[in-house]
Amino acid sequence: MLIEALSSLATRRQTDLFAPDLESHRPALTAALESSRVLAIGGAGSIGLETVKLLARFDLAALHIVDQNENGLAEVVRDLRSQQVRVPDLRTLPIDFGSLVMRRFLRENGPYHYVLNFAALKHVRSEKDIYSLLQLFDTNIRKQARLLGWLKESTPGSRYFSVSTDKAANPANFMGASKRLMEHVIFAERYKLQHATSARFANVAFSDGSLPHAFLRRLEKRQPLAAPRGVRRYFVSLQEAGQICVLAACIGKPQHLLIPRLDAQNDLVDLETLAREVLAHFDWKPRIYESEAKACSQLAKDTEEGYYPLLLTRLNTSGEKPCEEFVSRGERVEAAGFTALQAIRYQPADPAKLDALLSDLDAWLEDPERAPGKTVMAQRIQAVVPEFHHKAAARHLDQRM
Repeated sequence: MLIEALSSLATRRQTDLFAPDLESHRPALTAALESSRVLAIGGAGSIGLETVKLLARFDLAALHIVDQNENGLAEVVRDLRSQQVRVPDLRTLPIDFGSLVMRRFLRENGPYHYVLNFAALKHVRSEKDIYSLLQLFDTNIRKQARLLGWLKESTPGSRYFSVSTDKAANPANFMGASKRLMEHVIFAERYKLQHATSARFANVAFSDGSLPHAFLRRLEKRQPLAAPRGVRRYFVSLQEAGQICVLAACIGKPQHLLIPRLDAQNDLVDLETLAREVLAHFDWKPRIYESEAKACSQLAKDTEEGYYPLLLTRLNTSGEKPCEEFVSRGERVEAAGFTALQAIRYQPADPAKLDALLSDLDAWLEDPERAPGKTVMAQRIQAVVPEFHHKAAARHLDQRM
């Protein structure tokens, strides 16, 4: 497949980094998952689908997949049936995981041994306006807390896993801060189930909505490519993302977050360089522009000459850091029993401050007119996530090509 062939450009690896850990722990995974009932929320997304496909290879009793994307669920079924899965009870359901329909579903179809949650708003651009920002808080924080409450009613013995992000470490944007708050919610005594785990990992190469995926879509649509100057990111492949999630969800230590064993010197990838390499893969030579209008107007002429326009932009939009990291200030990295993965022991937030912020979020969501501006929101979040320092700018990503 094209994306599999291109993934090595972003990851700089020819083999899956976590495959040896998956293989060495296969007996433990087999024992843990045998005859288990698994619920995957947001299982039609890029990371969720890869995880579900991997889980389906084990001897499960039930695999239920919830996602609001009906078309995505249809693809999940096609993929799993083509994979010849033999899960006796395989179901896909187009349900909002924070809705009352979900509560009824859990009551009538639980309990589950494993609940994996991939549902989230994941883009920094979601902070562009108050409506998108409130939806970000609702999806990533409030619905998560609501779901955990329902799971404690119907399936309290479940192992619970929810995906975090490297942007949750020393967050510079509201999306990263929301995922850091999500970590606090799933591990808080008030909300957590018997066994909760998470994972922070890198950008997933060529996943839906990612910048590398946008390179491919723009080539397909004959649009100029665009990349920020001087920005570096860690990448994992789709397969590696699924491997991390299975290991963390099924045999990870409770109250810990798994992170990949990557280092800045060897594994951070410059996005401009990646854009140039993608163009080279398709036999194009880049022609560099700094003007959106000129890049668009010159596309036909450039392509006739064997060039493809590449717009390079400055890092001047809200919430963007030059490079990401996995560990926040004050956090400690531990061995996790894996070769390519390490663990961070969860550091609790002040319960009273967390509850106060969740009450604020409830008030803002119930009456959006009461929602303050971004500056006040950032200050309220900093009371719980002191390492959050919002990188504000006059422009946001939707104002850039």
